[in-house]
Amino acid sequence: MSLQGQSKGVDLPALQEHLCGLWSRKEQEELRQFLKSSFTQMQEPLAGLLGFLEGCLTVQRGKSSTLHQFILSEFIRWRTSNPQASLNGLREEERLRLQKKALGLLTDSHPGYMDPLLEIYQLSSLKRPVLLEHVDFLHDCCCFKEALMFSVKVELQKDLDMEKMCVPLILLDKLSLAELYVRDLPDLQQRLVSLLDSWCEPNFNMQALLSQYPNVVLSKHQMDQIQPKLLSKHVFRLMEKFCIDPGLCSNSVYKRKLDSLRFLMYKTFGEKSMSEENWRDHVQAMIEGNTELQIQLVQLLVKHCSLQTAAQWAAHYNLPRNRLPLGVWDKIQSLSRKKQLEMCFVSGPPESWTPLQSDMQKYYQLPLPRENVLFVESLDEVELCREAVLKPGCVVGIDMEWRAGFGTVSSQRVALIQLAVQERVFLLDLCAHAISHHSTTVNFIRALLSDKNILKLGYGMSGDLRSLVSTWPELREEPMKMEGVLDLLHVHQELQRCWLGNKGCRSVEVSEGPAEKGLSLLVQQILGKPLNKTEQLSNWERRPLRTSQLRYAATDAYCLLDVYLILSRDPKAFGLPEDLRSIPSAQLAKSREEKKPKEKNKQSKRREARQKASEPHSMDDCLKMTSEYKGPTITPPELRVVCDNMLQGLGRFLRCLGVDVKMLENTDDHKVAAELARAEGRVILTAGQPYQTLRSQVGEGRCLTLDCSEKARDQAVHVLRHFHVHLTPADIFSRCQACNCNEYLKLSREDMTRMMKERGLLQDIVSKRDDCEPQDETQAEYNSCRPPEGPEFTPHCRWAPRTALDPQTFRFPSGAEVQLETVPPGLLPRIPVYFICTGCGKVFWEGTHFDRVLSQFQEVLHVREDAATKA
Repeated sequence: MSLQGQSKGVDLPALQEHLCGLWSRKEQEELRQFLKSSFTQMQEPLAGLLGFLEGCLTVQRGKSSTLHQFILSEFIRWRTSNPQASLNGLREEERLRLQKKALGLLTDSHPGYMDPLLEIYQLSSLKRPVLLEHVDFLHDCCCFKEALMFSVKVELQKDLDMEKMCVPLILLDKLSLAELYVRDLPDLQQRLVSLLDSWCEPNFNMQALLSQYPNVVLSKHQMDQIQPKLLSKHVFRLMEKFCIDPGLCSNSVYKRKLDSLRFLMYKTFGEKSMSEENWRDHVQAMIEGNTELQIQLVQLLVKHCSLQTAAQWAAHYNLPRNRLPLGVWDKIQSLSRKKQLEMCFVSGPPESWTPLQSDMQKYYQLPLPRENVLFVESLDEVELCREAVLKPGCVVGIDMEWRAGFGTVSSQRVALIQLAVQERVFLLDLCAHAISHHSTTVNFIRALLSDKNILKLGYGMSGDLRSLVSTWPELREEPMKMEGVLDLLHVHQELQRCWLGNKGCRSVEVSEGPAEKGLSLLVQQILGKPLNKTEQLSNWERRPLRTSQLRYAATDAYCLLDVYLILSRDPKAFGLPEDLRSIPSAQLAKSREEKKPKEKNKQSKRREARQKASEPHSMDDCLKMTSEYKGPTITPPELRVVCDNMLQGLGRFLRCLGVDVKMLENTDDHKVAAELARAEGRVILTAGQPYQTLRSQVGEGRCLTLDCSEKARDQAVHVLRHFHVHLTPADIFSRCQACNCNEYLKLSREDMTRMMKERGLLQDIVSKRDDCEPQDETQAEYNSCRPPEGPEFTPHCRWAPRTALDPQTFRFPSGAEVQLETVPPGLLPRIPVYFICTGCGKVFWEGTHFDRVLSQFQEVLHVREDAATKA
């Protein structure tokens, strides 16, 4: 019996045609009334509804609002006043037939289509074999999403194969649906996380997995998502979300720890911003009991440190001889037993509260004696701290420290809270059992943070507060209202957007240490010197804390008071509002959210700003002077400049274009720029307030100020145009970006291969590829696809003779050694010629970056003239 026959007196085909006509004409009110009237006239409205849906299911499918959705919503509305339209009064066979018909409409349906049918036709009441058969049918039709959603809504997860249901969707980059599938089911959650972790195994075969799902077709983006780096992040997130034991995810934990180990090696032996004592603390805790990580450590020590240190660690962990890098076992045999066991753990002399003289010259110093820094570890001392801090009108600098969780899932727990007031700093030891979770301590911090009469200063306080809530769960159960808090991070963000915020641009690493950032950069900009961050990643849970840790912790909190004091005295001088607390706290997040969608608009605004020379900001005279340069056209090597330490990014771009550039180090005073300019006849490039001081120390037209809100590339174009620089393709990469030298030695592939073999750099290509650090941006893949009519890479530079390189030491007369370790072994078969800087030993080769630079500076590049010159 047809549905049409069951709805006596109703001509369904005619009704369906009429419905489609009304819908296409967007006559929704008339359509609504027509449906209401039709449902009322039907003797069996449930059968009639299915007839309507069958007739219009293929009409306008895929649109945000479809006819069948409209019909369903109107039926539900009509049924509220007609409750008799249900399955309850029907015979069992009729009821079952309608339910199966409704099931058939769920294939590849709209998201909003499933729930109404499930509710109207009570589909969850069907027998489980029927439901499971329908899930299989959906899956066989490649309706993976619909199959999963249906099984979740009728609670079939325990009767289905989790991998069969979830893997196709994970491959299609829909992991969130798999998470929905295992919600509130701990066993399935564990299996899902273990599945993802198994894909992080080094020997995981992606093609073997795909062969099990031949109907799943992946795009390039979806293929890129199935890689250990991204998968391990999901594993850690889900481990925390589902409270999964990390021991069940050995592959992801191993990868995270190995990445952390490489990071620690870089921080200690590359960047040199972490002490070896801190490094040892973290490394020992990380690799304990894991032979594979211990072997990786020894390999990294051979590369970054020394053979002796690697041998000492290998001896300490008694690693098997056949797993050790070349030379390590022989070194172990040559060491005395005492040397083998000490691992260079030589205790130094007791630390003095007064830092080294070199550190005092380079870094901001805490202006307090040791006795004014109080370590709080008892309730009596907490009460003393409370009395000193909880005073109306008091200004308090707040910071917190916790141990970095390398390779762990647990939330970071605060180990130390620093509270700085004028002339004193209190360090609350949250590792001391007497006070760590005592209500006196918790209530004290709660009262401090919620007191609007006490100004609390911090930098990036959201991270501190997250860790504090993880430490004290009662703060989550009874949330506190934050009052009287000034986050200097938002002040810093505003400062860097202002023309008057001196040193507004973050510098780029070109010298010994890393570029300053965060609070250290703010302290450098306002107080003249950065913070010493050597102890930042130390073990803050170890007791007793070292003197250097105590000094660092106190300094981090006290510097907030000094920064605030300077800014609050004359905020207008920095382009800030009178009331620093009026700067919105959501400003940073908002700017980040708007950055990407507004990038094009932002660039167009910058172009307009550069064109409007008649609209200066607050430094009209200097902008006027910079637009009056009347010099002749010059070549890039003839332009000799010195970049202030806030324009190091610009300096690197100009070197890339062949300009002779000296760059100040992060710790250099601005007067160094003036001294270099006078001694070597250079032009000073600067930004912000230092311009006024520097221009008075050099000749007219020898100091140019730039907008530090511009990108380095745009600044470089501005400089080239200002000084009428005639840029040709031969100028690009004619000078070393690292050291400014313009002399290269050209080496063939055969010579490079021989030198690397002599240094033992080609013995273990696989491990070298794994350990290879990111290369300089000039080291790109060889571009064999450049069109023949395009410019060739023939830099205008000085070429050193082959005899300039010592064949034994691989050193140049400058003392620089060829940096062979930066050349990936896999590059040798593809790159025929290498260029080595004689000033620093850096190795370059022709790659796609040359073409990118050509494209970036096309507007100021003279290609035809350059080609004519070469001809």
